[in-house]
Amino acid sequence: MKKVLVSDTLAAEGIEILKNAPGIEVDVMTNLTPDELKGIIKDYDGLAIRSATKVTKEIIDHAEKLTVIGRAGIGLDNVDIAAASKRGIVCMNTPGGNTITTGEHTIAMMFSIARKVPQATASMKEGKWEKNKFMGAELYNKTLGIIGIGRVGTIVADRAMGLKMNVIAYDPFISPEAASKLGITLVTLDELLQKSDFISVHTPMTKETRGMINAKAFDKMKKGVFLINCARGGIINEKDLCDALVSGKVAGAALDVFEEEPTKNKELISLGNVICTPHLGASTDEAQINVAIAIAEQIVNFLTRGEIKNAVNFPSVSAELLTVIQPYLHLAEKMGTFEAQLVKGGIKEVTVEYSGDILNYNVAPITISLLKGLLTPILNENVNYINAPLIAKERGIRVVESRSSEAKDYTSMISLTVKTAQEAGYAVGTIFGRQDLRIVRVNKFTVEVIPEGHMLVVSNYDKPGVIGNLGTTLGNNNVNIARLHLSREQIDGEALVVLTTDTMVHEDVLDKLRNLPNIISVTQLEM
Repeated sequence: MKKVLVSDTLAAEGIEILKNAPGIEVDVMTNLTPDELKGIIKDYDGLAIRSATKVTKEIIDHAEKLTVIGRAGIGLDNVDIAAASKRGIVCMNTPGGNTITTGEHTIAMMFSIARKVPQATASMKEGKWEKNKFMGAELYNKTLGIIGIGRVGTIVADRAMGLKMNVIAYDPFISPEAASKLGITLVTLDELLQKSDFISVHTPMTKETRGMINAKAFDKMKKGVFLINCARGGIINEKDLCDALVSGKVAGAALDVFEEEPTKNKELISLGNVICTPHLGASTDEAQINVAIAIAEQIVNFLTRGEIKNAVNFPSVSAELLTVIQPYLHLAEKMGTFEAQLVKGGIKEVTVEYSGDILNYNVAPITISLLKGLLTPILNENVNYINAPLIAKERGIRVVESRSSEAKDYTSMISLTVKTAQEAGYAVGTIFGRQDLRIVRVNKFTVEVIPEGHMLVVSNYDKPGVIGNLGTTLGNNNVNIARLHLSREQIDGEALVVLTTDTMVHEDVLDKLRNLPNIISVTQLEM
């Protein structure tokens, strides 16, 4: 008998599926403290959660029997996926279960802020009739700028075009051809900020998007623009937004997410031209039923038949094959993540070539793992082993898989070429020993890079003093170098430095590095 613990509120329809599954026993215990969860988790094979339960490494260390964690929803930032993966625990989510709901909430927020519906409602409830105070703005023929054309962004664009709005979008990771098929005009971020009457944010939270809507961005916007954020808190700098709302540069903001949740920013939410909801993007009966049913079915199918669906840390393969190819799955995913952060522009084509002993096995799951790694820095938690190929297709990314019988330098190799409209990036990876991952070529440079942690990829001219300047600058800013790899094309030609640091390097320090003599470029990667 397999035991499943439901530790967050789950729709009754999902609970019933778990209870009616043969061979499965279900306990529903919500509002557990971390210590309470730690004390009982050892008895369970499966754990069903939403966003309240924090599945930390400490919890996972006490989960002696746990084999699957299922999140009813998309975001898995409340789960230590790295710790779960090391223990062989499959982490599943339900992508797509609440995308329509979140898209509709965005449209509702846009209407509400444009027509001042919440403010007018509050006024009337106070016994007032202030018709002239709440003059609104039409959506018809206005320009909506969407930052991020993922699943939700695409839904918002579709609904907005139905309202006869002009839709433009900024997304550096989608090709113009793919956007055109959706009826969307791709523009630069500066163009979007300058041309939009309404701006809606739909990007994941990454180091690149954190605080991307800040004072500099507000300076570029039209006076009287409306801003909507139903994506992630922290993408908009709340202090800068507050200033822009007070000055009148931003006519109104509709916010469903905040830098800190529950938000303590009373100054922002108390402004008369701000409307807000407590992270309700996915909060409809339909969405909660959909994700509850989906995660319950996924947990049942995994525990009873071994079927893996919508896993973010394991592909859909048999247990026998997984044992053999798992190091290559990790290598391919790391290579994809490496190149995604290194190349510039929307990805148009991915070519992966396999050679050596790995050709004795089915390499299709390895390609899927590579695509997941490639797309994850772009879309964050929305990508898993199931939907990665579909997302690549939707984004107009051509995937070419080939096999080479030619003798190579290593027993097995994976070669990756990523083409964008601006450039082509090339990387080669292999396994040292049984499980040690290495990237052994980056573009024209031979290296021996361990793809993990905080990394800096530095392109420079091969001149004396470059390495010393890099080390001194990092040292002066309290950044410790853990590993350093060097390679050069020829004496006095171009060279490559790959650094691993103990901590993430702040943007101001990166600027100092970029301004050093003989530095061509510095790119920070999170692996």
